[in-house]
Amino acid sequence: MTGFSNLRVGLLMSALLAASAHAQESTDPIKLTMHDWTGQLITTQLMGSVLQKAGYTVEYVQADYLAQFAGLESGDLDVAMEIWDTTGREAMDAAVATGKVVNFGPTGMQAKEEWWYPAYMADRCPGLPDWTALLTPECAKAFSTPETAPKGRYLGGPVTWGGFDEERIEALALPFEVVHAGTDAALFAELESAVQREAPVLLWIYAPHWAPAKYKGDWVKFPDYTTDCYSDPAWGSNPDAAYDCGKPFGDIWKVGWAGVADKWPGAARVITAFTIDNAEMGAMITAVDLDGAKVEDVVSTWMAANEPRWSTWIAK
Repeated sequence: MTGFSNLRVGLLMSALLAASAHAQESTDPIKLTMHDWTGQLITTQLMGSVLQKAGYTVEYVQADYLAQFAGLESGDLDVAMEIWDTTGREAMDAAVATGKVVNFGPTGMQAKEEWWYPAYMADRCPGLPDWTALLTPECAKAFSTPETAPKGRYLGGPVTWGGFDEERIEALALPFEVVHAGTDAALFAELESAVQREAPVLLWIYAPHWAPAKYKGDWVKFPDYTTDCYSDPAWGSNPDAAYDCGKPFGDIWKVGWAGVADKWPGAARVITAFTIDNAEMGAMITAVDLDGAKVEDVVSTWMAANEPRWSTWIAK
């Protein structure tokens, strides 16, 4: 017990010293962007809670996923905690290239976003998960709804998420129509309903998330992503169109206004140090979306259980 007490005292002293140093920095609130999916709300409030423990004032600001970069470049927004390689890499790289936005490094989570179908649809569309199966009229019919027939229906995420699904359908000549869910909650509510009825559904699924763990199914396998696929129409099976490939997979990044390090140098170090993995995030998303817990309560539980960990971020 003595060793544990000494550890706690040491961490407390480090936090107090860090708070003293931070007192010399700006007292303005650090504005963290909030989006429209559960995991991002959790990640952002975790970051906000750690910054508050370090003595900073935090303000949460609702912002569109891609449109937020204008605010980050101008300094009207300060930090965005989840920019996914799968959908936001181009916008992030363009913003960083201006010199007005910086990349604070990976969150530790690995992103996957792709078209996904429940296992029972494999028998109705022979050839899946290969994407070429979707070219057949039989598969289009299997995934169709009265609103889209004879085309199949692909349920995309909210429009603000990006993702180039319409461009992919055109480039690959898929007989499908994109219907966008209005919210993250609506997207997964429709999945739940479809699976319970074994109704046709093909939709945007992302990980880390509870859905691919809860339900048996698979992601459609499109041609592997390369940067040329998105930038050079000559790449790939369609020589006249870009986006004839799958989405990229990779890191989820933390980004922010370039002035953060000058205005709040200690906060910039804390943001850079922050890290969490897919398993931790998946468990927290499950607690909120499936078990009915509040985001704030899940965040508080994580903070209490991981004090030795986040205290080292503050002390750096």
